[in-house]
Amino acid sequence: MIKKLDGYVIKTFFGPFIFIFSVLFFIFVVNIIWIRLAQFTGKGLSYWEILRLLSYLSAIVVQLVLPLTILLSSIMTFGDFGERYELAAMKAAGISLTRIMLPLFFVSFIFSLFLFFFSNNVIPDFQRKAKNMLYNIAATKPALNFTPGQFIQQIPGYSVKFDKITGENGENLEGVFIHKMANSYENQQSIIAEKGKFVPADNRSFLKLVLFNGHIFEDNIENVDYNQRLKQPDQAIKFDTLVSHFNISDIINKALESEKITDDYSFQNFIELNTTIEKTKKENAGILGNITNELVNQTNGYVSYIDRTKPTVKEVPIPKIDTLQKQKKQELLYSAYNKIEGIKQLSVNKNPQIQDLHAYYSRIIIYQQRIFAYSVTCLIFFLIGSSLGSIIRKGGLGLPVVIAIVVFIIFYVLNLSVENMAWSGKMDPYLAAWLPNLVLFPFGAWLTYKALTDSQLFDIEKYKTLFKPIIAKFSKNKEHQRYR
Repeated sequence: MIKKLDGYVIKTFFGPFIFIFSVLFFIFVVNIIWIRLAQFTGKGLSYWEILRLLSYLSAIVVQLVLPLTILLSSIMTFGDFGERYELAAMKAAGISLTRIMLPLFFVSFIFSLFLFFFSNNVIPDFQRKAKNMLYNIAATKPALNFTPGQFIQQIPGYSVKFDKITGENGENLEGVFIHKMANSYENQQSIIAEKGKFVPADNRSFLKLVLFNGHIFEDNIENVDYNQRLKQPDQAIKFDTLVSHFNISDIINKALESEKITDDYSFQNFIELNTTIEKTKKENAGILGNITNELVNQTNGYVSYIDRTKPTVKEVPIPKIDTLQKQKKQELLYSAYNKIEGIKQLSVNKNPQIQDLHAYYSRIIIYQQRIFAYSVTCLIFFLIGSSLGSIIRKGGLGLPVVIAIVVFIIFYVLNLSVENMAWSGKMDPYLAAWLPNLVLFPFGAWLTYKALTDSQLFDIEKYKTLFKPIIAKFSKNKEHQRYR
């Protein structure tokens, strides 16, 4: 009977689990599409390429969707048991609530292990593939950002216009005009062609353009005086085919920076991140040491040599400021003031650099610790969800969804808050990664205790009775109007 009961409980759990996971995953993916919509449109990407890119980018969504799904599913499962009086029947048969929760606890434990391996192995690989794909899009399809019939200065150093852009990837051009941007003292060049075509270059940092049936107009006026320029004839070169290469490395780098997926630590697993953390710690220590030495040298250039050299002459006593002449005293104070202000300004200017170093170091640690922390969150959310479901005894998508969303919002806000505090140096990053779990675990343990003791946690009449003496103390005894 127990084995059949375990199968029934697990079967009841997986029904809402699959539905909720699908809905939440779709919502989070739609959010990604909405944020990155501008990167997809006008790029000439096929539907298959867009789906691949979305699959790579949405892998990290599983870290938040899976714990929330376990929370919602467990609330709905035990809420349905309570609403249909199945929970009461199980207890009447001598089965404790702990025994009823046990099979789903093992299921949640399996899901937590799955999330750990997924976060440790799959997500880093997908993040790497997403960066490579974004690089390929930025490197091989830059021409697709051009608008037909408009002058665009997208290629560094050139102003270009294409009358018509055709082809599956926008590689075919008609009515090509290319002007090299230069001042009045540099060589001038303009290219006009009837047709053109973008073709892949051997080096992705360059854009290869093949032009057909056109002219090159040049004026070689660099290092030529004014009179010689007036005598210089116009130069025009007709061509049938012309191959041009344009350096677009800046475009690619800016495109990659705008994707905000350039952190290499996100491509590593838990063990590899330990090496990255140690490496970053050493690099930060070296940079901070240089900053400290720079500040010390600004204070006194001889401080760093005091311990290394021995005085060869008798030390000159430092004169007291009160014994100096007024003008000398003012010069001394003014010089000291300027040095202090300079050191102060230098320290202020170094603060952003130090902040960036600490923020990057904290991001690596938080990313590493959350690989394991989110797995533990699955178990904590199960304790909260199963306990709340058995207490409120309401199934469906009503009250359970509201309560689950409130719990998840608290968890999510805690995550963001401690993350920002860790980045700013106000909290240890290890503590920041685990603090949401440390806050919610006592809450889950308390709810589990209340559920095991059949506490009426959401009984409104119980709270009314508790506050009734306080309300009666501050309320006036009103008599009926007839007896006044």
